[in-house]
Amino acid sequence: MLTQVELMMRDMVSGLDPYTLELYDKLPAGKRLRAKLILKIASNQDSVIKLASIVELIHAASLLHDDVIDDADSRRGVSSLNALYGNKSAIMLGDILYSKGFSELTSFDSKIASSIADAVAMLSVGELMDVELSNRLNFDESLYFEMIYKKTAVLIEAAAKSAALLSGRDSKIFALYGKNLGLAFQIIDDVLDIIADSKILGKPAMHDFKEGKTTLPYIYLFNSMNKEEIDELKSLYKKDLTQKEEIWIQTKMKEYGALEKSILVAKKLGEEALNAIAKENDQVLEGIIKSMIEREF
Repeated sequence: MLTQVELMMRDMVSGLDPYTLELYDKLPAGKRLRAKLILKIASNQDSVIKLASIVELIHAASLLHDDVIDDADSRRGVSSLNALYGNKSAIMLGDILYSKGFSELTSFDSKIASSIADAVAMLSVGELMDVELSNRLNFDESLYFEMIYKKTAVLIEAAAKSAALLSGRDSKIFALYGKNLGLAFQIIDDVLDIIADSKILGKPAMHDFKEGKTTLPYIYLFNSMNKEEIDELKSLYKKDLTQKEEIWIQTKMKEYGALEKSILVAKKLGEEALNAIAKENDQVLEGIIKSMIEREF
């Protein structure tokens, strides 16, 4: 069914103009996590392919804007669209995909349409919040969680909720599952930025701190260090790190257990997600959570 989603997404874009399609074809497909959730939760519904396609178009639009904001020159191991065609083309393609997604969304029941639309508005607020927080070192854990909920988790939450609404299932438990999946996903992604190499990430390693993003592991690290170490870490903020400096950060992360603590938070969120859908006895949805959080770091 994912193949059908890919075909429908491209069909939606191909009806616009040739150059838009040319740009769209440069985008890497990615994991299609949101589509997978929708297809699994509402598998037998006639409109499930269309709903999954719309949500993935919207997600693709958000990534285009995100890459421009972050000055990213790669996405999932290939050159980003803004690196290939410039920021203006990337922004405009993002706007086109957003608009097309909303246009197609009007064919759905108002509860489903509003669930996705509200999430997209909140996603943009989260992106703006991420930009604002990147202007300074942020030690406030609550602000971090508010930002990643809005920027990442809210669309995954809406995808799961809208699929449940489409299929007449309990939207509350699936929304909670999607929310916690999104939060855990972002925390693990933030951990991987510190410990994984560029080939695994599909983007430069240790990139978040350079971009001004004080992610959860860094927040836990700051709250554990002595003053001398804090001053040293502050001096590395938004800096192109040498290999020695990267190793120093990674060593301190391990020394103070900042990575382990972050992973435990993600695992707790995953367990809550599994508990929410326990009565559904859905091995695929359980597997999505477990494959993300039950791994060697």
